[in-house]
Amino acid sequence: MPYLNKYILDKVEEGAFVKENFDELCWTLTAKKNYKPDRNGNSVVSHQDAFKLWCLFNFLSEDKYPLIMVPDEVEYLLKKICTAMNVELNSCELDDCLSQEPQGQGGLTVWQFLDMVNSGRLLRGIEQEAISMAVEEVYQEVIEDVLKQGYLWKKGQLRRNWSERWFMLKPSALSYYVSEERKEKKGSITLDKHCCVEVLPDRDGKRCMFCVKTASRTYEMSASDTRQRQEWTLAIQTAIRLQAEGKKSLHKDLKQKRREQREQREQRKAAKEEETQRLKQLQEEKERKLQELELLKEAQRQAEILLQEEEQRRRQQHEEMQRTLEIQLREAEQARASMQAEMVLKEEEAERQRKRIMELEEMQERLQEALQQEVKARHDEESVRYAQARLLAEEEEKLKQLMKLKEEQEEYIIKTQLEKQVLKQEMENKNKCLEEAQKQLEEVRVNRQRVDQDVMAAQRKLRQASTNVKHWNVQMNRLMHPIEPGDKRTNMSGGGFAGYPPLMCRRDSSLKLKQKVEDKGSDPMRESSKENVSNGGSSSPLPSSDADTMATEPSNQ
Repeated sequence: MPYLNKYILDKVEEGAFVKENFDELCWTLTAKKNYKPDRNGNSVVSHQDAFKLWCLFNFLSEDKYPLIMVPDEVEYLLKKICTAMNVELNSCELDDCLSQEPQGQGGLTVWQFLDMVNSGRLLRGIEQEAISMAVEEVYQEVIEDVLKQGYLWKKGQLRRNWSERWFMLKPSALSYYVSEERKEKKGSITLDKHCCVEVLPDRDGKRCMFCVKTASRTYEMSASDTRQRQEWTLAIQTAIRLQAEGKKSLHKDLKQKRREQREQREQRKAAKEEETQRLKQLQEEKERKLQELELLKEAQRQAEILLQEEEQRRRQQHEEMQRTLEIQLREAEQARASMQAEMVLKEEEAERQRKRIMELEEMQERLQEALQQEVKARHDEESVRYAQARLLAEEEEKLKQLMKLKEEQEEYIIKTQLEKQVLKQEMENKNKCLEEAQKQLEEVRVNRQRVDQDVMAAQRKLRQASTNVKHWNVQMNRLMHPIEPGDKRTNMSGGGFAGYPPLMCRRDSSLKLKQKVEDKGSDPMRESSKENVSNGGSSSPLPSSDADTMATEPSNQ
């Protein structure tokens, strides 16, 4: 049932499914095998009442399989049945029955519960009809969510006459019928959080009056006595409170509260047991501490005895040491007298030694001065050698840099030749593009002004690139001069670096060849740009991106 309630029945729309029919189906399937009433017909409850008790058990049982009902819920259900019959439940008899039933899982199964009710021990001396009426009343209250039902006088809306109706209050509505058989329903009052119930003074020959106010209408009713009016008003207020809290069933809420109370009671019990266990552990710890304290006291007494013995032994040693010190003191006084005589001789010897020391100190000062001069001379010699070695190392480093520059120059020449070939191929492609651009002259006329500006910018970049090439040629000429020692600068300045004249000659020739190629490459571009500017519509100028590429290539070289 918990599984069906959670995953199937709770998802069924209101009015599209009759849960009572489904309960009857489940009862029919399970009762034949498990329910065993008295074959002689001496059962306390009828088959229909057993079905209702089965439904009540399913409602009040714990939400786990197999379904069981804890003893508290069993007592709660039996008390409600006995209250409906105006009979007091025998708690001692109930405790005896619960103690006799096996409760391996912490409660009773539905079949154990029905067997206990049918045994007659709890409902002894009560007629079956009274039991049936009480079970029906509890069933309607718990399963059908009937908070209260009974006869009330109701005032009509149109004719304003008073009629006696059978009212049945549920959390969502207050329905009224012609009679208690509920065959002919006369109307229903929908309850929500905006409704309220008020007590009215007696008038029109009616007493114990109250009214239910809704958003659209006010219903006036009259009870048989003051007690009934108070019960009805409290029940209607409970239904309105459930609607305001968004709850559909009062007994589901009460069941949850009882479960929470049981859990809290179990938690308190567990806490109490834990506290008892902790107190027991503390008591054991206290006893153990007392035993340890006794052992410590015994150890302290033994330590005091040992301390006294040690004090006695130390006192004897002190006395022996004092006697020994007195003997040593007398010997020391004798030695002091002899030492004083020796001190006089030592002082004379010390005076002679002081004079000798002064002579040695003067000699040491002269030796230190000579040593400092020698050290200074060695430092000067080492600094000269270090400077000479540094100059030699710098000369070797410059030679290595010169060789590296030579290799980079050769690689750069090869790279320049390859770039020139690529540039030549690009110029051929651009000439083809130029021929195609001439065919699209009519479309380019609109952009003529912008292209002229791009050509002028390209010319400025070409001039800047030429200036950069010349500047870098000057810088490279400066870098290619070798670094020479200071004393040979005048001899080597006219003839280049000694030992490498062929390299400088080849470098100068390669630089001149490179300059000529660049000048030749830039002159056709200038001429073509001038022709494009002068002719205007006869030929299309180069796009700005191509001009920028050609302008930047010389500068990169």
